[in-house]
Amino acid sequence: MTVYTVIDNADDLRTAAETLAQGSGPVAVDVERASGFRYSQRAYLVQVFRRDAGLYLFDPPAIGAMAPLQQAIGGEEWILHAASQDLPSLRELGLEPATLFDTELAARLLGHDRVGLAAVVEDTLGITLAKAHSAADWSTRPLPQSWLEYAALDVEHLVDVRDALANELEEQEKSDIAAQEFRATLEREPKPPREEPWRRLSGLHTVRGRKNLAVARALWTAREEYAREQDIAPGRLVPDRSLVAAVVAAPGSKAELASIKAFNGRASRSQIDRWWQAIVDGRASTTPPLERAKGGDSLPPPRAWADRNPDADARLKAARPVIEARAEALAMPTENLLTPDLLRRVAWSPPDSVTAESVGEALASLGARPWQIAETAQLIADAFVCSVQDPDDGDETAS
Repeated sequence: MTVYTVIDNADDLRTAAETLAQGSGPVAVDVERASGFRYSQRAYLVQVFRRDAGLYLFDPPAIGAMAPLQQAIGGEEWILHAASQDLPSLRELGLEPATLFDTELAARLLGHDRVGLAAVVEDTLGITLAKAHSAADWSTRPLPQSWLEYAALDVEHLVDVRDALANELEEQEKSDIAAQEFRATLEREPKPPREEPWRRLSGLHTVRGRKNLAVARALWTAREEYAREQDIAPGRLVPDRSLVAAVVAAPGSKAELASIKAFNGRASRSQIDRWWQAIVDGRASTTPPLERAKGGDSLPPPRAWADRNPDADARLKAARPVIEARAEALAMPTENLLTPDLLRRVAWSPPDSVTAESVGEALASLGARPWQIAETAQLIADAFVCSVQDPDDGDETAS
């Protein structure tokens, strides 16, 4: 069995970076985090492979500054699988590619039935990868050899996978489509923080009344602050269901809170003062939250459109099957051809004069790529026009 060594100091990092700089072709990169164990999304292991240079495993928390690695490979094409998941952690380390090849996204565009890394490796190369440690706590030190082998295999075959997928893209005449999608992934701005993230508490729908919602908000905030301070995933301190149980039980004292069986978790009793104070603060809040979240720029659910905006409902019902049919013809998931949100938004607020050009402009303003506009704008415009009720048809609406 291969024995893998983790680079955990600046001197060895520089040596490895020099070797990687002399390698050839694109660079395979992967990241291991400790999601579900730690609060942060920092990288606890970075794996890098390049032909004629070899495979390297880096320990970012131990190394510190990763600048030599960025200088060595930053100008090259990086191969990642599901890049949008790893790019934020890499950027936090000062690591960012000039260009990108996303093997997961390529597999989607090609219409592969399975797009997980192990499945794509098996489908393209016939090699089976064990995924036994995908949910491991990668902040563990030292990392077991079996984990390191798993991490190494995540990048060892990625260059060959990239080449196989690139050939498929060329055969299906999707190379330009893929290039646009890769660039969009690289340039996509991070989503702004949610206005009321506490509303994502699982089970919050069982909480009634603004004052109780204020308590739920205070408990969530207290847990979030403590989780950030300890760098532990919030749910590992006190699960969502326990916070909600405490709100619903409405304890009258700290002792009553501690006696609630459903209020459990590793920090439910050790931090009882913290949770009780949050309940007290929530009850005293002079700005309790609204029963329902603010709408923001979100649209009503499509099931409500027939009553709230019948014309938009007709447009959406006319356009959706046309887009689905086009995606099927292109052998790719509908959401990759055009996300449902983009179609809904242009259906809800269409251009004043519906033409392929005006629909294309609307799609572009929403972030659609040129290839998506070229494939869908005319189809959407035609569907919208057909959805308009003809006064001579009485109550019938074209679809």
